[in-house]
Amino acid sequence: MASSFLCLSLLFISLSTADGFEMYTATRCNFNSTELKDIEYISSYYFRKVEFTRFDSSVGKYVGFTEYGVKNAEYWNNQPGQLASERAQKERYCVPNIGVYYSNALSKSAKPYVKLHSTTPLSSQHPAMLVCSVYDFYPSEIKVSWLRDGQEITSDVTSTKEMANGDWYYQTHSYLEYTPRSGEKLSCKVEHASLKEPLITDWDPSSSMPESERNKLAIGASGLILGLILSLAGFIYYKRKARGQNSHSQTSSYLKPV
Repeated sequence: MASSFLCLSLLFISLSTADGFEMYTATRCNFNSTELKDIEYISSYYFRKVEFTRFDSSVGKYVGFTEYGVKNAEYWNNQPGQLASERAQKERYCVPNIGVYYSNALSKSAKPYVKLHSTTPLSSQHPAMLVCSVYDFYPSEIKVSWLRDGQEITSDVTSTKEMANGDWYYQTHSYLEYTPRSGEKLSCKVEHASLKEPLITDWDPSSSMPESERNKLAIGASGLILGLILSLAGFIYYKRKARGQNSHSQTSSYLKPV
């Protein structure tokens, strides 16, 4: 199953001066499981949108990023009570909230479905392009990759970001520019939190063809069908006309004076 890096955040904003300069604190929990060892508690302090001091549970103390921030960190690190309080936040603040997140949001995940098709790239050194479209998945974190004979392809691949459908579900598209080779096996691999194992979809060249070729084939087939219909209509008209002429000739011969 794909591992997802998730973040739970609370943001507190306060104006520190009358002229509108912002000073605020952002507290967040980074995690990829409910295990305490995998959780990282971070409390960041900002002034004018610049982070000047941070407490990180993986470090276990305050760290400064500006001259003022360094002095702040040194002062707070020498306050045993404040330092102990921050170190306890990972278990006191993060764990309960992460438990709620897992029991609600993650339990309502939706499995993606995959559609593979080919197209012709407008400008490329490669004559063909495969498109792996992934639809209706939740949550949004997902990994889409390409395989050639079971090995991941790392070049000539581009992907879109996860796009919201507006109904809580997401979609994404990955493109592979390639030169067809006889006997090779191309596959699209999707990893998502809703899947117990990666979803691998193999490309079948006989199942599709570039859109331009499909259009040409459709036009040709339409022309062939129309030609057959017109030919059949002309044949029927000819037979009826010929039958009418024969009937007229026979009637004329019967009425010929003796």
